[in-house]
Amino acid sequence: MPDVRHAPSTVDISAYRLRTGTERDTFRGHLADPALAQHRVLADVIEFNAGTAFGRAHGFQRLRSLKDFRRAVPIHDYDGLRPWIERAAAGEPGVLSADPALVFFTSSGSTGDHKKIPVTGRFMRSVFFPFYFTALAAMVEYHPEAVADPDATLNLKYDLPARPATTSSGRPHVGASQVDLGKVFGEPLAAEPGSRASWASLSVPVADDDHLGKAYLRLRLAVEHDVRAVIGINPAMVAALPRQLDDWWPRIVRDLRDGTLDGRPGGTANRDLAARLEKLASAAGTLRPADVWPNFRLIYCWASGLASLYLPQVRSAYGTDVEVMPAPVAASEGPLGVPVDRHPTAGPPALGSVLYEFIDADEEIRPDSATLTVSDLKPGRDYHAIITHVGGLYRYALGDVVRAMDPVAGVVRLGYAGRNQHSDAAGEALRESQVIDALTAALKRAGRTVANATCRVRSGPAGLPRYTFLLALDDGAPDDGGRDDGGPDDSGGPGDDRLAATLDTELCRVSPRYRRARAERRLDPSTVERTAPDAFYREWTRRVAAGTRQTQVKDRVFTNDEAVWQRLRAADRAELADPAGLATVDG
Repeated sequence: MPDVRHAPSTVDISAYRLRTGTERDTFRGHLADPALAQHRVLADVIEFNAGTAFGRAHGFQRLRSLKDFRRAVPIHDYDGLRPWIERAAAGEPGVLSADPALVFFTSSGSTGDHKKIPVTGRFMRSVFFPFYFTALAAMVEYHPEAVADPDATLNLKYDLPARPATTSSGRPHVGASQVDLGKVFGEPLAAEPGSRASWASLSVPVADDDHLGKAYLRLRLAVEHDVRAVIGINPAMVAALPRQLDDWWPRIVRDLRDGTLDGRPGGTANRDLAARLEKLASAAGTLRPADVWPNFRLIYCWASGLASLYLPQVRSAYGTDVEVMPAPVAASEGPLGVPVDRHPTAGPPALGSVLYEFIDADEEIRPDSATLTVSDLKPGRDYHAIITHVGGLYRYALGDVVRAMDPVAGVVRLGYAGRNQHSDAAGEALRESQVIDALTAALKRAGRTVANATCRVRSGPAGLPRYTFLLALDDGAPDDGGRDDGGPDDSGGPGDDRLAATLDTELCRVSPRYRRARAERRLDPSTVERTAPDAFYREWTRRVAAGTRQTQVKDRVFTNDEAVWQRLRAADRAELADPAGLATVDG
C-alpha cells in the first residue's frame, strides 16, 4: 500500500514559481484552439484505454470522433459507473484504465455516501497536476509570502490520517487532502502550502476522527506564527475559524501560558503572547484572526454558491487588506473551472486534460441527452457538467451545475452555480443556483447581510406548499417586531415580511417555473425566518464533532432534515445553541 504519511521537506521557492508559471502558460495555450485541444484529449483517452474492460465493451477501437464517442458511451452518474469502479477497487486490473489505481479518492455526494474515485498515475500527470499547479500560480505570483515559509499558510483541509481507510484490495480510500501527493506520486513540488507547517503533524495523540480536536490543536499552534494565508477550499471551514477563535481564546491563552497542548504536555510556554491575546480579547469581547495575525493577506477557497453571501463579512474578520482568491471549481473526479488570474470566482476549463460536455441546466440528464461543447456555451447560462478523462471516467455526470461567465482568451470561464439538486413541490423545479441568485438580489435590495442561509418547503395556512427561508442575519439591524410565535414557518416581523416579499419577487424573476406556480396559485408566497448569526456554525461544529471531516461539511441550500432545521431555528431561542457543549472554551 502506498505510504500516505507526511514527510516534511524543503521546497525551493524559485522552482515552485517556475513550475506553477509553466503549467499556467501551457494551460492558457490550450485556450487558443479549444476544438483541437478537446480532440487530442479524446484521442488519448480512447487510445490509452482501448484495451480495458470498459473500452472493449464500448468498442473504443472503432471510435474516431466525438460523435462516435457519444453514440458508443451513454451518460451516467456514479451509480451507473459503480459496478466498474467496484471491480477496480477489488483489485481487478484494466477495468476502467490501463493504468492501475494507486489511491481511491473519497467524494461525498448529495446522499453523503463515500464514493471511490480511482486515481491513477497517468491521471495525476495529465489531469490533476496541470490544473493543480495552474490554480496555485496566481497565489505564488500575487501572494508569494503565503508559500515563502512553511508556517506562513494555515491549511485547514490538510489532514493525513494515521490509519487511512482502504478498499478491499488494500488501496488507500481517502480524500485528496489526506494524501502526501509528493511521496505517493513522485512530485515533491506538489506538497500543498501549509502541509509542512509546524502544526501539520501533531505531537500529541489525537484520534483520526476527532476532527474538532485536531482543529483546536492546529489553531493553538498556529497563533504563535506569522500566518499570512488560510487555505480552506470549502468556505464553511474558513467561516468557522473566526468563530472558533471567539469560542476557544480562553483555552488557547491558558495553553500558551502553561506551555501545554489542550492541557497536555508538548507545547512551549509563551506568556507574553498569552498576555497580549488575553488583553485584546478582553477589550473587544472576542478575538479575531486580524488580531492574531496582523500580516494576514489571503483567503483561498471556493468563492461562489452560498459562500458568496457571507464571504465579504468573513473576510473582514481576517483583516482590512485581505484578498479572497477562488480555488478551482473542481471535484474529486476532476476539474471544471481553473482560475488563471485574479477573477473573483471562476476560471476556464482544463481543455488540455479533460473532455467536457454540457447540458442546459433546465433540462434533465438522460443517458442519450444531446450535449454541448465548450464553444457552444453562452455567458450567463447554467449547465450540467459531463467529464471524460484518461483516469477512467467516461461521460460522467458530476452532479454539479456550472455557470458560463465572461471569457478569457475567447473561452468562457466556469463558475460553480450549485449542485444538480432542485425542489419541486408544485412543478416549480427550483434549482440551487436560482435560490442563490434570488437571495443575493433580495438581500442587496434590502441592505442586509447573512452569515448563512437555507430553505425548505412546507404547507402554509391554506394547505398550499410554500418556501420558508431561514436566514442567519448578521448585520445588527433591528428585527422589526421580533419573532411571531404563531408557528415554525412564521416570519420574524414586519421587516422580515418585507424581505420575504422581495425574495418572492426575485424567485419569480429568476425562475419562470416558480413564477408560473405562483401565478396559478399552486404555491403560497415564500416566508422568512431569522436565526442567530452563529446558528449554522453551531450545526457545522456538531457535525464535525460527530466525526465528519471538515471538508465534507458543506453549505446546504435545501434542508429537508427536520432535526437539522429545528436545531438551526432553536439557536435563535438559545435552547439548542450549543446543546452538547461542543464549542465551549473548556469543552
